[in-house]
Amino acid sequence: MTTIPAAESRSDRPRRQSENRSPRTLHGTIDNREVVSSGSNIFERHAPADGFLASYVPSSSPSEIAGAIRSARTAFDTGRWPDMPADARAQLLRRLADLIDRDRELLAALDAEEVGAPITSVEADIALAAELCRYAAGLGMSSHGDLVTNLGPSYTGLIVRQPVGVVGLIIPWNFPLLIICQKLPFALAAGCTAVIKPSEFTSSSAVHFMSLVAEAGFPEGTVNLVLGRGDVGEALTASPEIDLVSFTGSTRTGRRVKQVAAVTNKRLHLELGGKAATIVFGDADLESAVNGIVHGATFNNGECCVAQSRLLVHESVREELLAGLAERFAALCTGDPFDRDTQVGPLIHEQHLERALSFVADAPTVLVGGKKLTGDRYSAGHFLAPTILADIEPKHASFREEIFAPVLTATTFKTAEEAVALANSVDYGLSNSVWSKNIDTALGLAQRLQSGMVFVNTSIDVQKNMPFGGVKASGVGREMGQAGFDEFTELKTIAIRTRFAV
Repeated sequence: MTTIPAAESRSDRPRRQSENRSPRTLHGTIDNREVVSSGSNIFERHAPADGFLASYVPSSSPSEIAGAIRSARTAFDTGRWPDMPADARAQLLRRLADLIDRDRELLAALDAEEVGAPITSVEADIALAAELCRYAAGLGMSSHGDLVTNLGPSYTGLIVRQPVGVVGLIIPWNFPLLIICQKLPFALAAGCTAVIKPSEFTSSSAVHFMSLVAEAGFPEGTVNLVLGRGDVGEALTASPEIDLVSFTGSTRTGRRVKQVAAVTNKRLHLELGGKAATIVFGDADLESAVNGIVHGATFNNGECCVAQSRLLVHESVREELLAGLAERFAALCTGDPFDRDTQVGPLIHEQHLERALSFVADAPTVLVGGKKLTGDRYSAGHFLAPTILADIEPKHASFREEIFAPVLTATTFKTAEEAVALANSVDYGLSNSVWSKNIDTALGLAQRLQSGMVFVNTSIDVQKNMPFGGVKASGVGREMGQAGFDEFTELKTIAIRTRFAV
């Protein structure tokens, strides 16, 4: 067994094509130092593309979890991070961004191997992770409160923003490093300290990231890392020493996080599931719509909370649009994540593949795909052919439930009112998209759709300076943008009475 290679060991980067791959043994981090877990519960992570044993992930013991929380608590309560000038915190965040850029090939390789996402897509994720660090640094520099002076000659009110405290960041498996950087830099810029818990399926990039945190020069205890399964995340959520938990994951697990957090009445940020509708009107640019829908339904293997997985198409263009989509889906290159021609990789594990196939079995029409890929190229992996399910109605499970796979469902509508009703009829409310050349139609629907985000004539067009998040069963709070920074702050009102000397 080997640990993750140092940044300088570029020739040892894990690549599927390597003949000398060996599993990594991962470790948590407390006070900028690696912690060799004393726990006996070790998770073996096999790469979803070929079954290779990629890493051993030991579960942090209760004492290690308590130690990580205590380290972050001490760093916040008596350390220098919360009181450090904003420009000093920003300098460290920019240094961290530079280190992410330096090691982008290694970080991308780790995530591509463990997630199974195409390397070209993961490389873009790593670049965005670095940019989020730089963006958050700027937000910290410009953070300000307010002054109230209209309360009388002897009364002045100050409204200030202060860091919320120690935050627990629970990260999913689909965008391992990117989602860390959708949360952590904003928390750090606000003056918080943190404990990170990545998914046991995709922990390797988080472990290497922690070495970059130390190399950048962050004070001890500012960022700590624990490893393991859901019980480790639950321990973070239950701890009275954690002031806020930011969780990204399934709606089912999000409900459990709310239950556990309620005991200590801590603040929560929840970014949960989605079931986005892509609404295509008869006047839409169909060529652009096809491109956007293919991207929206298959990006990151379809394992994406904002996947545009529910097509609602006007009856006047149904046949033409579905024919174009079927042709494109059938031509998608599915295979090895490290092949730069690959557009769709394997699903995260076998159980997830079987679950996706269960939705296919419930569908009245399989237009394209709908089966596990077999043969020498796919024999050891969890590959699902990109799939379109047609004639789907609200009664079908594939219409209501998040599939989290390269599966698109197609439903026909006649009127705008019907399209809105269909889009809003599910429990989720993360994102939707509208395709129309008529600005009145597009903006009119955008106002009526029950979702935190609406994309007009585009798909999964997320920007770092715009809020990301949903409503209904899709969560509470926002990431990125000014709102993402504000999540990690508390407002404090300071009332000042003065007396004038006569």
